[in-house]
Amino acid sequence: MKRRAFAVALGLSLVTVGVTACGSGGSSAGGGSNTIHVLVYGDASNKVEKQLVETFNKTSKVKVVLDTIPGADYQSKLNTVINTPQAPDVFFNWGGGSIQPYVKADLLLPLDSMIEADPGLKSNFLPSVFDTAVIDGKSYGIPMRGTQPVLLFNNKKVLAAAGLSVPKTWDELLNAVAALKAKGITPFALGGGDQWPTLMWYEYVFDRVAGPELFRKALAGDKTAWESPESKQALGMLKQLVDAGAFGSNFDSVKFTDGGSPALLAKGKAAFELMGSWAYATQQDASPDFAKNDLGYSAFPSVAGGKGDPANLVGNTNNFYSVLKKTKHPEAAAAFLKLMYSDEFVQAQLAIGNLPTTTNTEHFLDTAASPAYSKYQYGLVKAAPSFQLSWDQAYPPAATTPIHTAVQQFFSGKLDVDGFIKAMQALPAS
Repeated sequence: MKRRAFAVALGLSLVTVGVTACGSGGSSAGGGSNTIHVLVYGDASNKVEKQLVETFNKTSKVKVVLDTIPGADYQSKLNTVINTPQAPDVFFNWGGGSIQPYVKADLLLPLDSMIEADPGLKSNFLPSVFDTAVIDGKSYGIPMRGTQPVLLFNNKKVLAAAGLSVPKTWDELLNAVAALKAKGITPFALGGGDQWPTLMWYEYVFDRVAGPELFRKALAGDKTAWESPESKQALGMLKQLVDAGAFGSNFDSVKFTDGGSPALLAKGKAAFELMGSWAYATQQDASPDFAKNDLGYSAFPSVAGGKGDPANLVGNTNNFYSVLKKTKHPEAAAAFLKLMYSDEFVQAQLAIGNLPTTTNTEHFLDTAASPAYSKYQYGLVKAAPSFQLSWDQAYPPAATTPIHTAVQQFFSGKLDVDGFIKAMQALPAS
């Protein structure tokens, strides 16, 4: 998934309702059977996908088969099957750069005709989110699940015992690191073994120091952005944090996708975790008492003198469903996609802590698993001057491994500032 984008894999195997995602005879795209295969990232949110599939199959002659791939393997296995007879009809993605190569390869069905027949497939979603999956003026994705800003989660008990409050500034964050280390507590849980959780730190520090413009320039091909004074300042701040022991000493052997880093936070062995908003659903599933009573959350701290607005967000605007051009049942796919703006969808997502980006979401916030949490997220997203898409989703998939490798090696000391800059300047063009 990152892939962050989306919550914990929870050890799910390549299973699910029906057949395996990569099994023989899979999709209607390859087989023409009276089914369509919908492929999703395997994690705690699958309970909602299963519910919607059941709802759809009650009335549809063409049945949906839901397939999941564990999160850590999702992107690589999707790439393996996307242009084979086992390709799904509909698949989960992050919009932006994550689907750009598939569009260029002419594998995806533009959804404009579906939207013309059912304008609600566009008008029922927040425009800024919907547009993430618009490429070259054509729509290739319908939002699903929920918006995923990255938040700073905390263990309220740990902070109270240490006499600390949630840091609102970078200096307060550094002070919290020192205080927590003195008590033998790892300040920040980090699933560095997955690499993408480490990237979240870069995204926020770069934004707070330089504003969103630096990354926009880099993404557009301006390689000098990475060697700017602001870039070097951000890297210096990240090195300061690592050197201070903010993440402990074995963060590269811990993962989010196997529940490791969330457990550190839930068990009080760490005080904070910077993670996408899906962390709530992850904790609710694995540690429900902690999620209910002691899980806190806040925005990323501000940086004095920085160009980035403290209200800026990074993360994923949403996930999307895209449709393969060779599906034999585009009408059934369109009918299934209609469920993504239904009241049932909104209420089911809110019940597990996700925040849909439909225009009717606000009416159901009081029904969420944690109304306070959902309203907090909604307020952040609504007020954010900038919502920067995760770097490894904004770039095409070919850049994912180089980004992750550079990020990990800089944190582990294998790359210095100049080495990191050169690695980012060598990324393939978007």
